[in-house]
Amino acid sequence: MLRIAILGCGARGRTYASMMGQLKERYQIMATCDLVESRAREAASHATEEIPVFTNDEAFFQQGKVADLLIIATQDRNHYGHALRAMELGYDILLEKPAAQTLEQCEHLDQVAKEKGRKIGLCFVLRYTPFYRAVRDFLDSGRLGKVISMHASEGVEPYHQAHSFVRGHWAKTGDCTPMILAKCSHDTDLLCWFADSEIKHVSSYGRLEFFNKKNAPQGAPMRCSDGCEHRSTCMYDAHHYLGEKRRWLRMVMDGSETATDEQIMNFIQTSPWGRCVFHCDNDAVDHQVISGEMKNGVSVTFSMTAFDLGRSIEIYGTKGSLKGGLPWQVAGAHELWFRDHSTGEKEDVPVIHADEIGYAGHGGGDFGIIDSLDKLFGDSGILSPGLDGLAGHQFALLAERDRLSHV
Repeated sequence: MLRIAILGCGARGRTYASMMGQLKERYQIMATCDLVESRAREAASHATEEIPVFTNDEAFFQQGKVADLLIIATQDRNHYGHALRAMELGYDILLEKPAAQTLEQCEHLDQVAKEKGRKIGLCFVLRYTPFYRAVRDFLDSGRLGKVISMHASEGVEPYHQAHSFVRGHWAKTGDCTPMILAKCSHDTDLLCWFADSEIKHVSSYGRLEFFNKKNAPQGAPMRCSDGCEHRSTCMYDAHHYLGEKRRWLRMVMDGSETATDEQIMNFIQTSPWGRCVFHCDNDAVDHQVISGEMKNGVSVTFSMTAFDLGRSIEIYGTKGSLKGGLPWQVAGAHELWFRDHSTGEKEDVPVIHADEIGYAGHGGGDFGIIDSLDKLFGDSGILSPGLDGLAGHQFALLAERDRLSHV
């Protein structure tokens, strides 16, 4: 039985708690903490018995070590300090990405973890999706031969970009982390994981092109609810939160699941998520490209854009090529195929689709990582002391450092 505490009970923390509640024979939730008491209590409701609920991180840490593993799912800017404090108390940690806001902080977490014999696993849930597990397994089969180069892409989806990186928590990079780390550290992690290597050289270009005042429709007001004449034709109109985009409110509006239309309308009229996307104070990029070379010689490229949806991967080896993509919102739309260089034949690679294994958050990766916690952190867990996933963070942060040198 793995004993677990949760620090930060926003959407991620509550999602993980719910999944642990489905695995009560293996996991025991020992305590929860969030600045918003209702969130902490919702997470605590999945415990097998009544547990302590905290609304202050200091009070939580003053209790000492109350579990084997601490899940840290607080805001980006708090990850570094909370992780250091947790290691001082003797916790192993499942840490929401990003691990920290700077390369130096990430490397320091790795150093401290190794010195103290503590394990830090990052929530790189895509490693645990059926799709990317199939990619990893195919690589391990050797059928590609020696891997020469890889390309990956991520389409964030326009409304997601607007919700999170224009109106939302990650809109101003000075307050959080750069887009390439906050959103695309999954992708840089996967590239390092598939290459079995760290980055050696990297260059990157990107900028904020579309979500700014120069692209505002004529007469567009500061808020969508201020009588905007473009409301019926604007795909970013905040009133979509009343309908097909309502699921996004769970991330930012307490009680959204049971909120009335009147309450949601008040949220639109008063919160940052009701602002016109062309009149915000955002500076996060809406597109970025990376090219690099791994220490083992594999060349890699990656592109991120706000103006597409889904992820794709291409891996080129001496014996064949592997290509596929994962559009999240289309049930059963996973595709992965192999082309043999010697015969020219194309072969579909089987993937157990996320919709066949239950909860499909992040393509099945959310449940996948929770289901793997005892394998990662248990008495015979496979993780070694240190920050697992550091290579992907180094890749992303070095790419951002290069991008800024061109601005």
